[in-house]
Amino acid sequence: MQPVVARRLTADTAAQAGEHDADPDGFFGPAHLYARHLVAELQTPAAGTAPERCVPGQVMLQLSGVGKRYRRRAVFSGVDLTVRGGEVAAIVGANGCGKSTLLRICAGLTPPSCGTVHRTRRVGFVPQDGGTAGWLTAEEHFTLFGAAAGMVPRKAISTGTHLASLLAWRPSRVQPVQELSGGTRQKLNLVLGELHGPDLLLLDEPYQGFDQGSYLDFWRQVRSWRDAGRAVVVVTHLLHELQNVDHVLDLGAVAGRVA
Repeated sequence: MQPVVARRLTADTAAQAGEHDADPDGFFGPAHLYARHLVAELQTPAAGTAPERCVPGQVMLQLSGVGKRYRRRAVFSGVDLTVRGGEVAAIVGANGCGKSTLLRICAGLTPPSCGTVHRTRRVGFVPQDGGTAGWLTAEEHFTLFGAAAGMVPRKAISTGTHLASLLAWRPSRVQPVQELSGGTRQKLNLVLGELHGPDLLLLDEPYQGFDQGSYLDFWRQVRSWRDAGRAVVVVTHLLHELQNVDHVLDLGAVAGRVA
């Protein structure tokens, strides 16, 4: 079966590069990173077969009795959640129940009013919107965010280009971010969140503005992160995707019950 899949991947690669009139070497980023992606695709079980799940690793995020209050109003309370490497957790709930606030608490960007938060050191945070500078290009974002992680510009750009290709996006070297569509800006946010190879990815409805193909690419990436032993926490309102996650935290339930 693998030779058939290999031929399909080869044809898809050539077609994608041809659609963008691009040299495959430049479009898909460094050869060793793209090769790693192809190997992962070849190791993915065929449709109809049960995928092998990796054994969960060390705890990457742990919330104990976490609550948030603004003056006299309690947003949520008693939230407990443990996510290990190789697991995906979804945060769901009605609008206004505090999902984005909880994710910012997980990232250390907002302090909780009560409870404790323990997280791994290498964290990638992808906001629902914002997070980019409109006057900079995508490559300038790669360089800037890469520098914060100790990456030299060339490595940051090549890694960012490769990660963008996994979302079927080829960043322009001259186009400022303010000229990108909303969906493409979200792809940039995803790339920036993953650029430094975090062990824990915190994603706040990161697929806003995606078309169907990009949406499927996103969940394929989530599965690849899980298979690679990373921990993923994603805020989502799309309950039909919950088969792709290991834990569901319903923030609207009493005391933040976990299923």
